[in-house]
Amino acid sequence: MKRIYVIGVGIEGQEGFSRRVRELIAQAEILLGGERQLALFPEYQGQRVAIGDNLAEVLEILERTGKRAVVLASGDPLFFGIGRYLLRNLPPEELEFVPNVSSVQYAFAKIKEPWDNAVFVSAHGRSLKGAVDRIVANDKAAVLTDDINTPVAIATELIRRGRDGFAAYLCENLGTADERIIATDVKGLLEIKAAPLNVLVLIKEYEAPGEYVPVLGIPDEEFATVKKLITREEIRVITLAKLKLRHDMVLWDIGAGSGSVAIEADQLLPNGRVFAVERNAQCRDFIRENLKRFNARNVTLVEGEAPECLEALPDPDRVFVGGSGGNLWEILEAADGRLPAGGRIVLNAVTLDTLTAATEFFESSGYQVEVTTVNIARTRPLTDYKMFEAYNMVFVVVGVKD
Repeated sequence: MKRIYVIGVGIEGQEGFSRRVRELIAQAEILLGGERQLALFPEYQGQRVAIGDNLAEVLEILERTGKRAVVLASGDPLFFGIGRYLLRNLPPEELEFVPNVSSVQYAFAKIKEPWDNAVFVSAHGRSLKGAVDRIVANDKAAVLTDDINTPVAIATELIRRGRDGFAAYLCENLGTADERIIATDVKGLLEIKAAPLNVLVLIKEYEAPGEYVPVLGIPDEEFATVKKLITREEIRVITLAKLKLRHDMVLWDIGAGSGSVAIEADQLLPNGRVFAVERNAQCRDFIRENLKRFNARNVTLVEGEAPECLEALPDPDRVFVGGSGGNLWEILEAADGRLPAGGRIVLNAVTLDTLTAATEFFESSGYQVEVTTVNIARTRPLTDYKMFEAYNMVFVVVGVKD
């Protein structure tokens, strides 16, 4: 069986190789790698192939050759490296991986910071928005930048979103004579021209003044909203319970209003995505304000009329309908067409008409249906007597797709 060895080159270069790795390289008939990696082995006598950006060419060579091959990669080949590409295109039994210390691992060691609770983001060839979305969704991030998504570009986007409460460590040219590590903050990154080879480490500083600490059941008065058009705190908590969210799900919040449900759900979906759909321009302004106020991490505001604007969204695992604008049946049909088996739609109805329409749709579409009636009354604040003020009855309708 043909065997291809994919070997990681660490920060220390050849000095960091074990005896077995040195033997594998010495026995190789063809050695593939970047120019800097190949230069570590001037005494190598076999065929050398420099790897550029064209990975398809590398794959073609490996498929065609009958020689014993070694591919040199930076650090760990399976950590944002060539290993993923090779596994997608070659039989796994033909490959053997020998990892080394990655630049990210080395960077954390240099700044003396644990890295087992960090998220790793590669900005190479990806959108700036996607990279920053992942950064703000986590407390500690290591970012592999490129010549477009530079540390300055990332810092600029973080500041634009009002999410600049990170300590920043710019780690350049690691393991070389030009190694430089700069400890600063997000605003400080704007003043630094980073070297092309860098790892950017960002660590959230929670002691920043005014930082919102997530809780379940945010008081209604803390949200900016239009004429108190908001899913009440108690109803919101019950709704989230009925949605049965898992950490990595996609949630559509249709008729988001103030964005209160989307913002609460954001804390329950650290690895998921929430799409707050709202057609009303004034409501959207309040949603933007609330997203910033509560540091929502994974919430995207979608402007438009449902169901038309839902086509561009990723398929949902859960759907919440807080308002339908008279399009309830069409919205439920659109959600049903995209929802997987076992998916849930939760709808809050305040009128019998909405309750009847929702239950008719679910029953005719083969959903399991549950309706919970919720009556909320609160004591009035700042009064001499403890009197209760009742709110409108709400029907929480749950449809589970078979």
